[in-house]
Amino acid sequence: MSWLLAFVGFAMLVILHELGHFWAAKTVGMRVEKFSLFFPPTLASVKRGETEYAIGAIPAGGYVKISGMNPSEDLPDEVRTRAYYSQPVWKRIVVISAGPAMNLLLALLLMFIFFWAVGPETSTRKVSAIEKGYPAAGVLQPGDRLVAVDGEGGTPAQLSNRIASHRCAEQSTTEGCKASQPVSVTVVRDGQRRTFELAPIYDPVAERTRLGFAFAPGPRETLPFGEALDTSVDRFWVVTKATLELPARLIDPEKRKEISGVVGSYETTRQTILTDLEEVIGILAIISLSLAIVNLFPFLPLDGGHIFWAIVEKIRRKPVPFSVMERAGVVGFMLVILIFLVGLSNDIDRLSGEGFQVR
Repeated sequence: MSWLLAFVGFAMLVILHELGHFWAAKTVGMRVEKFSLFFPPTLASVKRGETEYAIGAIPAGGYVKISGMNPSEDLPDEVRTRAYYSQPVWKRIVVISAGPAMNLLLALLLMFIFFWAVGPETSTRKVSAIEKGYPAAGVLQPGDRLVAVDGEGGTPAQLSNRIASHRCAEQSTTEGCKASQPVSVTVVRDGQRRTFELAPIYDPVAERTRLGFAFAPGPRETLPFGEALDTSVDRFWVVTKATLELPARLIDPEKRKEISGVVGSYETTRQTILTDLEEVIGILAIISLSLAIVNLFPFLPLDGGHIFWAIVEKIRRKPVPFSVMERAGVVGFMLVILIFLVGLSNDIDRLSGEGFQVR
């Protein structure tokens, strides 16, 4: 059942994205030849009016086929006036932008629903999972209650920040480097206080030093309407910024390992459904937002590439030769494939290793 629910969630994101293009194209008067959920070969289709509605066999996205997306396409006179490249630049930008816009709006709505109606989990000070290869392994135990770090108490976030304040020598950010000074950790175990001296090690993914344990989750706490909206906007920007850094991550070998693909997103969603169905709302919001931002990168065949060349045409005040866009599209297509392959490779490594660490 988790596979089916995850599939439905991803299908919803694709459908809404393509519906954005579809509705906008119909609204501005373009001729839509086909609306397809997933890619060919076509499994089933039905024609209503001038548009064919289809379901494809390859669940890797979807598409809306508008007449005249190729300016050299041979079209009848009655169709040519409603073709994509026969329309003013502003109409083309509206139609192409409508897909990512749907995902952006959906992401913000889902984030708001999550914080206002579901609420994020709070953290207790009890130790839950302990990661292998980290200083906490073999020292701390699940069920320990963390009461102080370096002799001072505080919230779980404050205790974590105090641990992270112990940095490697000379600000080194080498993976696995030990903090120059150990941290004093006091826990209550079986009613007795115990104190341990542990040297945190640097985790490049978290970008801080850690001991390698997680706090047990507490009850969920919903936020008031205004605070939920503010928090949603804040998280919206955080995810947007991280997604915009995606091309730069391809250059950095360590950052490249953090990139996840369709398989990783799907598996994370599926596992979250098994462990905590309510968290799926937040995960789908992040995926929807990331999908929108990536689609707005200014490279063909992405939506952002079509918008970019439409703007260039507006500035030049004459159409851009299709051959130029084709050559530029090759570069964009290679970048998209590279991101896909890196994400797929990382996903396979995670699947064959320790998994995606979804609690």
